[in-house]
Amino acid sequence: MSVQETVEHKYVYDFAEGNRELKDLLGGKGANLAEMTNLGLPVPPGFTITTEACKAYLATGAEPDGLAGQIATHLASLEQAMGKRLGDPEDPLLVSVRSGAKFSMPGMMETVLNVGLNDRSVVGLSAQASAGGDQAGADRFAWDSYRRLIQMFGKTVCEVPGEEFEHALDDVKRAKGTPNDLDLDADDLRGLVDAYKKIFFKHTGREFPQSPREQLDLAIRAVFESWNAERAILYRRQERIPADLGTAVNVVAMVFGNLGPDSGTGVAFTRDPASGAQGIYGDYLANAQGEDVVAGIRNTVPLQELERLDKKSYDELLGIMARLEGHYQDLCDIEFTIERGKLWMLQTRVGKRTAAAAFVIAGQLVDEGLIDLDEALHRVNGAQLAQLMFPRFRLDHEFQPVAKGIGASPGAASGKVVFTSARAVELAAEGESVILVRRETNPDDLNGMIAAQGILTSRGGKTSHAAVVARGMGKTCVSGADEIEVNVPQRRFVVGGQTVVEGDVVSIDGTTGKVYLGEVPVMPSEVVQYFEGSLDPEHIDNALVRAVHRIMTHADTRRRLAVRTNADTGADAARARRFGAEGIGLCRTEHMFLGDRRELVERLILARDNAERDAALAALLPLQRADFEEIFREMDGLPVTVRLIDPPLHEFLPPLEQLAVNVAVAQERGEDVAQEEALLAAVRRMHEENPMLGLRGVRLGLVIPGLFAMQVRAIAEAAVSVTRSGAVAKPEIMVPLVGAVQELETVRAEAEKIIAEVVGDSGVEVLIGTMIEVPRAALTAGQIAEAAQFFSFGTNDLTQMAWGFSRDDVEGAFFWRYLELGIFGISPFESIDRDGVGRLVRIAAEEGRAARPGLKLGVCGEHGGDPDSVHFFHEVGLDYVSCSPFRVPVARLEAGRAVVETGGSDSR
Repeated sequence: MSVQETVEHKYVYDFAEGNRELKDLLGGKGANLAEMTNLGLPVPPGFTITTEACKAYLATGAEPDGLAGQIATHLASLEQAMGKRLGDPEDPLLVSVRSGAKFSMPGMMETVLNVGLNDRSVVGLSAQASAGGDQAGADRFAWDSYRRLIQMFGKTVCEVPGEEFEHALDDVKRAKGTPNDLDLDADDLRGLVDAYKKIFFKHTGREFPQSPREQLDLAIRAVFESWNAERAILYRRQERIPADLGTAVNVVAMVFGNLGPDSGTGVAFTRDPASGAQGIYGDYLANAQGEDVVAGIRNTVPLQELERLDKKSYDELLGIMARLEGHYQDLCDIEFTIERGKLWMLQTRVGKRTAAAAFVIAGQLVDEGLIDLDEALHRVNGAQLAQLMFPRFRLDHEFQPVAKGIGASPGAASGKVVFTSARAVELAAEGESVILVRRETNPDDLNGMIAAQGILTSRGGKTSHAAVVARGMGKTCVSGADEIEVNVPQRRFVVGGQTVVEGDVVSIDGTTGKVYLGEVPVMPSEVVQYFEGSLDPEHIDNALVRAVHRIMTHADTRRRLAVRTNADTGADAARARRFGAEGIGLCRTEHMFLGDRRELVERLILARDNAERDAALAALLPLQRADFEEIFREMDGLPVTVRLIDPPLHEFLPPLEQLAVNVAVAQERGEDVAQEEALLAAVRRMHEENPMLGLRGVRLGLVIPGLFAMQVRAIAEAAVSVTRSGAVAKPEIMVPLVGAVQELETVRAEAEKIIAEVVGDSGVEVLIGTMIEVPRAALTAGQIAEAAQFFSFGTNDLTQMAWGFSRDDVEGAFFWRYLELGIFGISPFESIDRDGVGRLVRIAAEEGRAARPGLKLGVCGEHGGDPDSVHFFHEVGLDYVSCSPFRVPVARLEAGRAVVETGGSDSR
């Protein structure tokens, strides 16, 4: 069956047959070569073998039927266009064989240049090159091209160790007394070809193939197979590129930048990919092939230098760059070669850029009328914005990391090492910057975490206590740095044979996870200064801040989702409001029971009768009320969702093992330990094998009389007090861990009586709803909605319970293996599992609203600030997402992008 008879089996396309819309089929490189060809730009002739051919080959281990014939047909057309035959001994056509997937994967897959050279055609290539009259230069060029083919083919196609070729090249240069490849003459390179052939034979057991078509076929197969190379798989996982796309293969007539001083190769950008500034950016290397630029064998010169070397080519290149940017309406990354004064375009693509450049360029293109604000919003993302919000190290000098953990909360922080929260608070009060170092953190460390510039732990992952709390506070955190041996009693840690004691300075990078000894200079974030109001975007000469302001303003006009924050203090609430939060979606009341109030909780737990319990609750009531008043005042006019106490009460008590040891030691000394013994008995009584599935949440409120009632009263009294002072309080009470509607009905009945008694005619309205975090709640949402005025999805616990994972344990234990095997593309605690947990959210949303039309729906788990998850919550139809204060701008941006990318016309 011929190519013309069946489109579905068409595996090969000439460049003139494609266009940039065919990236799925032709890969990014092939589609863009086709686009440039159709624009009439000087592209060497060639053809593309499709990703479908690659996928068929990888599935069966053999070329699909008809591929060989199609390659032969297109090769014949290429030979006709060039007036040469592949490997012709007299006047050889040489081709490059290059990979090209849909998404750019720089350096991850294979390329083979100069395919078609052999012992006979190398002579013909020399004769062809000597047309300029320089026979010695032509000979050198031909043998240099041949040695490059053997080297690349051997390493890429036949897995010959690349260092053996490098060693042989070094030996020849050493014998010649030069460090420079260009000083080798034709005889040197002819000898090097012989040495390379011997290396090839030693590792393959065969002579280097002399058949040009065999070289081509083997190179094509090698490119197919490189799709599943270890480095390509790792890169795809890192960049979240699907594993089933395959790569296209581009076969292109060779043009030579190594024909002499009037030839060369280079890379150009239509704007600065680092800053977004307009201008001429790139590198050029005379008398070189493309891999020389990448390999750094010789120092390149700035692209502007080409104007002096070859003004004609330079001017032509600038014209093409302007044309490509206008055509693609974006920053373009261009590879080119000049062959004896003739400019050839080898590749273009929409260029990768830094986060700062992404925002600046998007704003510039709007100003230039190339794109509108919707498209500008589409071209940036929340991950980029998050990068811009955190301080970063200025690594002007050589700083070598001593350890590497998980970049749990981005940013850069330096300070004196401390090993206890008390010491962190003490030094911070003296004006010192500190890094809190622990094996792992717990709620008792909160004050120290607040005081510290950053947190470093030797255990844990991205959703460990340290990581979650640090992100919520905008603190830099590196977790799971297991090379570090932390010794808290001796106040030191050991890493790589070096001992770091309390008071020594370390620096941690929460983006890369790297840990440095000593202080590394830090650059503050201008974007955070803008969000906090200290930079006016209308009156500052800062292109980045202006661009962020412009795009964020547009995102806010486009988004449907409201964005709230998770905040437990007035200070957090105030900061989140400056960052654009439209309320609080999660105020955790358990954080209000720590520190000095722990003694009151112990009194509550140790109460021997109702009177003692009521006294403990009465002591807690004014403290809780004052906390809520502060938060309601800061969020004046905006809703505040308060979650009633959720974790098991024993979390507020000393650990069982520690307490037992303390009591035993005190008894041995003959000390009075009656109070401690009572506490130990209570801890033992409350001990649970799996406390996350035990007495917590709504169960606490039902089992311990007066606990929830005290909290409800504190909330209502605070709301009335704030309202009477002239502000507006909008409290929403959230009952956690509900699994059955009867639980919520019981708590709500008691709460409504208290609210009615307290609120009176104040005009305060208090909503009562629940957190959907138990799978059963999601599956019975229709029933629960009859008793709930709102749902808030607690996706952290919902993920934990749906998967059967203990969040505190599994990340370090086996998540790395799941990611390595491709079971996870990303941790389900980091980005929502759409198929499983997401389906529970969808079911609950649909059935809840069917039972109660207009039911308010939100999410307050960590996923509320994850860019991909925000898009999912938009699709499902939630009303708001809630996240830590520093993630509020990210959620605002992604909520706007969700509307634009689904083609929606919603605006707020």
